[in-house]
Amino acid sequence: MSGPGADPRAGVLVVIGTRPEAIKLAPVVEALQGSETLRPVILATSQHREMLRQALAPFDLEPDVDLEVMTAGQSPTMVAARVLDRIERSLQDIAPAFVVVQGDTTTALAAAWASFYAGIPVAHVEAGLRSGRIDSPFPEEFNRRGVSVAASLHFAPTPGARENLLGEGVSPDGVFVVGNTNVDAVARILKGRRRPEPEPGRATILVTLHRRESFGPPLDRALGAIRRLALEQGDRVRVVYPVHPNPKVSEPARRHLLDLPNVELRPPLDYPEFLEVFSTSRFALSDSGGVQEEAPTVRVPVLIARETTERPEVLESGWGILVGTDPDRILGESRRLLDDEDAYRARCAGPNPFGDGTAARRIVDVLSTRWAARPRSPLATPELRTSRGAK
Repeated sequence: MSGPGADPRAGVLVVIGTRPEAIKLAPVVEALQGSETLRPVILATSQHREMLRQALAPFDLEPDVDLEVMTAGQSPTMVAARVLDRIERSLQDIAPAFVVVQGDTTTALAAAWASFYAGIPVAHVEAGLRSGRIDSPFPEEFNRRGVSVAASLHFAPTPGARENLLGEGVSPDGVFVVGNTNVDAVARILKGRRRPEPEPGRATILVTLHRRESFGPPLDRALGAIRRLALEQGDRVRVVYPVHPNPKVSEPARRHLLDLPNVELRPPLDYPEFLEVFSTSRFALSDSGGVQEEAPTVRVPVLIARETTERPEVLESGWGILVGTDPDRILGESRRLLDDEDAYRARCAGPNPFGDGTAARRIVDVLSTRWAARPRSPLATPELRTSRGAK
């Protein structure tokens, strides 16, 4: 990419496949736009096509390249195979200084794998999260561990995440505690917006349940608990559930909840609307990692519908409570958050363990410093260059 009028700054390929990646990497793209030496190139795999674009829209961002890998009924294997097959040409054409991936998606794993083969340094945003179980969450725990092996720069959101990486033998020279870019994204969207007042006498409960490991009986149990809570509380509560379009989520959601007048089953909300609902809720019930990170920022507790979490900081700070999908645990903690005002206030008094909203700036500062200090020779080591042939 050269020629008259070409941008002289080195390209940084920012790979985005899903809604959470779009939200969490948008602040990094915006920070790169202001860099004197680096420029962002957004590559979308479209692992989740429509939800990705919906998430980018509030930041006025669009992909520069789209691999269009999404197909109906896709499995993680199918996504990984298509990304690996299609991203190589983009890596050759763009020749980026760095490839930035985020979190634990199949897109992130496949892009990191291909970039490693190409000898391009991988920067991993939200590095070092660990649940302690390779199969939970599935396949995210496996994915994030794989990205860590391929990455040379690890942007940990918390000191605990840094310790996880060091415990696995990652060099401390490549690990940076920067905070979580989700805090940046929430601050960016809510800036200048007036926080709506909750409806008097009626508590909103935000529900997001969509994880693969919850499909089947676990999801049915959680939805059954929501049904019992809605029937028990009546007009005291309003349940808002933006339902993931996957039929394994949407069909049981309709079966359990569609007939209840105080439950609103909605299509996925755009990010500003989602944050508006979340920030005016009494609490959330969610199996989402992003919601765990957003809870301290919007100052709303979350019941975590999982048996483990790779974000122990949300538990330690009081903002999160592990309830799994057990109906009795969900109902018991929900009632406590609705009825025990002292306990509720104590939950809402904790610090935000995920940073101060400047993570993206710190990430770009590190990338810029590393680019300025690079050796004036090919990026790959001799060992990497000799290993690029077919094996």
